[in-house]
Amino acid sequence: MINRVEKLSLLSEMIAFAKYDKDIKHIEYNFLLGVAKQLEISREDFEYLIEHPVTYTHLKSHSERIVQFHRLVLLMNIEQEYGDGNNSAGVIKLYNFGLRMGLSHESITKVLYLMESFPNKIVPPDVLIDIFKTQYN
Repeated sequence: MINRVEKLSLLSEMIAFAKYDKDIKHIEYNFLLGVAKQLEISREDFEYLIEHPVTYTHLKSHSERIVQFHRLVLLMNIEQEYGDGNNSAGVIKLYNFGLRMGLSHESITKVLYLMESFPNKIVPPDVLIDIFKTQYN
């Protein structure tokens, strides 16, 4: 179970990911707000994080880092579907965020490669977990 500081850090990281191309699109905002609700973060705290990011807190739990990486994959896909379609910048950004979270570059690379073979480039959670489990063991 993650604590409030970690939850705020996760959400702040996702906001930074969405803001990487300068502005948060409406569809991204709604996705992020949904994640905030899932993390039990109030709308007021969410709005505050948009303008005042918190310091990154490294998640101790490997499974929580995988879940966060999956959220970032989903966010990147939303961004590309409704944004400028700059696939390579999004992939590089996602790769770097994954490395910063302490995930193996082999697993990240495999997920990014396999994304192309799934509808809407959304890797199912069970496939993603299996990829990281294989690399973690």
